[in-house]
Amino acid sequence: MTNNDIFRRIRYTFDLKDNTIVDIFALAEVSVAQEQVTAWLKKDEDDAFVTMKNKELAAFLNGFISFKRGKREGPQPAPEAQLNNNMVFQKLRIALNLKAEDILAVFELAGFNLSNHELSAFFRKPSHKNYRECKDQVLRNFLLGIQLQLRPNQDASNSES
Repeated sequence: MTNNDIFRRIRYTFDLKDNTIVDIFALAEVSVAQEQVTAWLKKDEDDAFVTMKNKELAAFLNGFISFKRGKREGPQPAPEAQLNNNMVFQKLRIALNLKAEDILAVFELAGFNLSNHELSAFFRKPSHKNYRECKDQVLRNFLLGIQLQLRPNQDASNSES
């Protein structure tokens, strides 16, 4: 999954307007223009499409954590220059304040079976012997499950709109 795919799915799932997204970036102490947000949301084939960099998605996710849970005291965390699916998954888990059983219920909604042991492996440090890389399929099903949970009457195929 590309950063733009993840960004589009989060925007659709939480029904975030462009000006709200600009505010979310501001919570992470990053300033973006509404035109930039619009360019990130364009279809890949569109001439105005702009690829979202890791640092930009990380800043958005950090702001999303503040948006959902409240801004924490002191300096805000700096956006990571390198981002992988495990980090995206972890940031979404923190933002939504989900426990393991909540996440497993989300996966169940998406029709994706995962054990508690498999799930915990995604949140371990990469140096841990039981660490497991979060593949696109896992992240996609998590985002789909969240979408089905929050927008149950919407058609899942609209997530790319």
